[in-house]
Amino acid sequence: MMTLKERLKTICIQRLEDKISAFRTIVSDMSADAQTDAKSSAGDKHETGLAMMHIEQENLSKKIKENLDILEVVSKIDEKKVSDKVEFGSVVKINSVTLFFSAALPKIVLDDMSVMAISNDAPIAKELLGRKLNETFVFNNCEFKVNYIE
Repeated sequence: MMTLKERLKTICIQRLEDKISAFRTIVSDMSADAQTDAKSSAGDKHETGLAMMHIEQENLSKKIKENLDILEVVSKIDEKKVSDKVEFGSVVKINSVTLFFSAALPKIVLDDMSVMAISNDAPIAKELLGRKLNETFVFNNCEFKVNYIE
C-alpha cells in the first residue's frame, strides 16, 4: 500500500509528464504544419505566419524546459523520509487544508481529500518551513495549527 506522500508524488510526476508530452506534441504538430505551409505558400503573409509560429515554438520550448526542471525537482522527493518538521517533500495538514511541498501544480483530489501542491516559494510555504507538529502561527490574519506532517 502506497503512503499518501508516495501517491501524491506519483500524481505530480504524472501530471508534469503529461504536460511535457502535450507541449512536445504541439511543437511537433507546428513543425509539421510549417513544412506543409512552406511547400504551398510564398510572400510576406507567409513569412509573418512562420515568424509567429517560430516565436510560439520558442515559448513552448521554454515551457517544456521549465516543466522538465520541475519534474527533476519533484522526482528527488524522498517519499520514504519521515521528518518531525515541515520541509520540501512534506505532506502537511494545517487546520482543514492539506499541502504537499513539491511544486506549484493544480489541486489534487485524492480519496475525497483536496491537496494543494505548492512550491517552497509560496508565501504560506515560507511561513511553514521548519515548523513542527502542533505549532501555531498567523498567516494573512488567520491562525493556523500544524496538525499533521508526513
